[in-house]
Amino acid sequence: MLHLAMVHGAVYDAVNAIDGGYTPYLVSPDATPFDSQDAAAASAAYHVLLNILPGQAASLTTMYNAAIDPSVIPDGLAKTRGIAIGLAAANAMIVARTGDGRFGAPGFPVPAVLQPGDWRPVLPSFGNDPNAWIRNVTPFLIQSSSQFRTKGPWALTSPQYAREFNEVKSVGSKTSTTRTQHQTDAVLYWAAHPGATWARIVRSLDAEAGLSTADGARLYAQIYLTAADSAISIWDDKAHWSFWRPITAIREADTDGNAATDADPTWEPLAANPPYPEHPSGHLGLSGSHIETLQEFFHTDHMTWTDTAAGKTLTYTRLSDALDEIIDVRIWSGIHFRAADEQSAHLAKQVAKWRKHHYFEKAH
Repeated sequence: MLHLAMVHGAVYDAVNAIDGGYTPYLVSPDATPFDSQDAAAASAAYHVLLNILPGQAASLTTMYNAAIDPSVIPDGLAKTRGIAIGLAAANAMIVARTGDGRFGAPGFPVPAVLQPGDWRPVLPSFGNDPNAWIRNVTPFLIQSSSQFRTKGPWALTSPQYAREFNEVKSVGSKTSTTRTQHQTDAVLYWAAHPGATWARIVRSLDAEAGLSTADGARLYAQIYLTAADSAISIWDDKAHWSFWRPITAIREADTDGNAATDADPTWEPLAANPPYPEHPSGHLGLSGSHIETLQEFFHTDHMTWTDTAAGKTLTYTRLSDALDEIIDVRIWSGIHFRAADEQSAHLAKQVAKWRKHHYFEKAH
């Protein structure tokens, strides 16, 4: 997500310099309205990707050459200038993101002496996130990774915690008798690489709306810059709260001090646990940032799409309906408590609103 933000931020600056409709994200290279937006977009994406993935230079160059082939973009001054504009935007992004904290130390801290509520690696892989460094990356838009700190999980001895505990214990179990077939299908659908799922959805909405090159560049930049900062904020929040997963909470409920929770030492969730702390939800940060941005960009909640993943086909007619279901999905999956999902969606909304009030303003 962070690298998609770099790519699309540079593409937006390159195309917007030519179109001139909005304020730049980082820079506005010298351009005229007659320069090629398509050449600028291809050049910006190519040069940022070369910086991120130098080992894939050969394949990237092949794709870039195909994108700017004369049969696609005719040779001439407009194309030459567009390529130069894209390179300038890419260079600005590369400089801005140098030394930004990417690729730092892996893993979340695990206490030497574990207490009730402390996160620790769990089934199935007992892994510790190799990308935990995300929490230390400099944000793209907001002021700091802790700017929108969540309220955190409920206290273990609270009735609210017991309610959420018993909800996920019942409906999120691998052998649940309370989960419906639709709920199971939704779990499988949204568990199948949510980033790729949202990419397909956004592309379909883009195509249906018939967005121009400039509007499309602005949409994707807003989507991925917002999602990147949501991810950075959420990974910072995960480290701050370091809260245990339901599988640990349910198996060790006899240690939580709450009389309303009962232990089940063999309980397993429907979906596999990711290798990082429970609170807040990474999926809801991704989904919430996409949904808030789409609602703002298209000025409506009423958007219809049908998509298939993991052999499951789902249709939505409102963005808010998708968000509400995804909040439930992570509970039906057995890997989150409700507070983590709801607070994560709210965090993503705050990041999106910050972006709305500080970036991508009309130029005139």
